[in-house]
Amino acid sequence: MARPRVSHESAKHETRPSARSGRGAHSRSMEKPPVEFDRLIHEQVRLGIVSALAVNDSLSFNELKKLLEATDGNLSVHARKLEEAGYVSCSKFFAGRVPKTEYRLTPGGRQALENYLDQMESLIQSTKTRS
Repeated sequence: MARPRVSHESAKHETRPSARSGRGAHSRSMEKPPVEFDRLIHEQVRLGIVSALAVNDSLSFNELKKLLEATDGNLSVHARKLEEAGYVSCSKFFAGRVPKTEYRLTPGGRQALENYLDQMESLIQSTKTRS
């Protein structure tokens, strides 16, 4: 006798326990939806940039590069994304004949970081209460 075929769609709705939570799929659907983090800040290098700038008035490109142990290309791409979002400001100038790039956290960037940290704290607290 041939076995009935199970489509991938119907297999998604099985009520077997989750490997992470040990609870079935139905109990997961009753939980609060997952927190949506600001994906722009959530990335490791960008979170490092905004965190470092939150505790410093400004940092040069080279200071950030050393602090975050990032390459020139990696840091510049991530810093540009933050700048385009209005989270950091970038000023370029010369110190003598040497070009300098300096970054500052904007008020919008500070607010975005505070929102991100509040969301992270909420997630941590909800995890602690379930243990």
